[in-house]
Amino acid sequence: MLFNSVEFLVFFPIVFIMYFSLSSKVRYIWLLAASYFFYMCWNPKYMILIFLSTAITFGSGVIMEAVREKNGDLVQKNFWLCSCLVVSCIFNLLVLFYFKYFEFAIRNINRVIGMGGGEKFRFLWHQIILPVGISFYTFQALGYAIDVYRGDIKAEKNFFRYALFVSFFPQLVAGPIERSENLLNQMKNTTYFKVENVRQGLLTMAYGLFLKVVVADRLASIINPIYNGWEDQRGMHLMVATVLFSFQIYCDFEGYSQIAIGSAKVLGFHINKNFRAPYLCTSIRGFWKKWHISLTSWFRDYLYIPLGGNRKGRMKKYLNTMIVFLCSGLWHGASWHFVAWGGLNGLYNVVQDAGQNNFNKICSFFKIDTKAFLWKCLCGICTFFLINISWVFFRAAGMRQSCSILKKIWADFNLWYLFSGGFYELFGSSKELVITILSLSIVVFVDILKNQGFDIKSYILRQQIFYRWLFYLAIIFTVVMWGGYGSGYEQTQFIYFQF
Repeated sequence: MLFNSVEFLVFFPIVFIMYFSLSSKVRYIWLLAASYFFYMCWNPKYMILIFLSTAITFGSGVIMEAVREKNGDLVQKNFWLCSCLVVSCIFNLLVLFYFKYFEFAIRNINRVIGMGGGEKFRFLWHQIILPVGISFYTFQALGYAIDVYRGDIKAEKNFFRYALFVSFFPQLVAGPIERSENLLNQMKNTTYFKVENVRQGLLTMAYGLFLKVVVADRLASIINPIYNGWEDQRGMHLMVATVLFSFQIYCDFEGYSQIAIGSAKVLGFHINKNFRAPYLCTSIRGFWKKWHISLTSWFRDYLYIPLGGNRKGRMKKYLNTMIVFLCSGLWHGASWHFVAWGGLNGLYNVVQDAGQNNFNKICSFFKIDTKAFLWKCLCGICTFFLINISWVFFRAAGMRQSCSILKKIWADFNLWYLFSGGFYELFGSSKELVITILSLSIVVFVDILKNQGFDIKSYILRQQIFYRWLFYLAIIFTVVMWGGYGSGYEQTQFIYFQF
């Protein structure tokens, strides 16, 4: 069931009405049932994976809490705590490995065997269907187990409430990856119907729908034919498609996050933001503080810091940074081009950190005002350029295709192309070009306002009813008239569903 589907348009109001009609003591049971139904709309049999992950991490948490509260030998207590955490981690990671990385591992083993001339010893394997959202709910469950082990939170004693935390339908399939200290704690308290929550939530959902069906899906109809037939495309076509893809993936993923945040808000829950205007950043490090925040913070807290973070010297810090970004790339997909994407972004961060002092000295020597608007614009353009290079590895189907596309772009680079007829032909018609420019302008304008600390939703909701409804109708009209529906389009799932 997609957020941008008619089914969800029916499903969500029913969940909302029933939730606030039931007694506060059983509302979470209803939400749990609705969340399981929501997931089973994709593939019912994979619901068992969520249940097993839930049961094992819940049981591990309860045992860890009991061990911690019991008086006894400290060494023995630590043994049981570590054992529970290890069992929880091993189960979840093995399930994730089998469904997401087993084929990748076998392919690479067979490749190595083939290089050694041992074709007859190759392993046979069958195609495995990747369960939707497995990387997200697995990391969420693992984060809970680690938090209990560290003593950061108390273990949840109510199985159904914890099961809801793992499977909460707004963010189940593609995040944000929530922490137990935020979402699970909210589920322990009763939420009440509030008109303000409904107004803010629906407005947030509407903007998310705009990002998905008006911007991301429209851009997909331009990008996909170019990348699918990349061998016959000009380098400048590929460059334009890559730049558009940077906005497609942002609007697609932020669109999902906004709908998730908004639907949770309507039900009285607060989900953390996943993006904070990342393309307005003036450095790579700044970009990664504002892009897919829930994942980057997860890797920071549960991998980077346990590895030593920046506490054991610069070289160890850089090694830890590379490990985190390589793991992030592998988390996104079982393919070497995803690993290359992660490694390239890790390298960006290492180079920036290593050269920061020299860069500051150069700016000081030439008396460059690093706070000046034009300087920030230049840094922002450079950052956007570097990020776009990495997006080629993310979007392409493999390493060979990624490298070939970059070579084509380099060999055919010509800015005058942007003023030629070939550029306009990519959009199909002048109408499509205008709609694309207008919709992207809205996205950039909204991000600029957010970056300046301007609360757009509160401003709109403070207006008189006539102006509010004028704005609501404008959003509805835009989504219906400009959205990716009808002939020439096909309803596409969110990009991050594949991860």
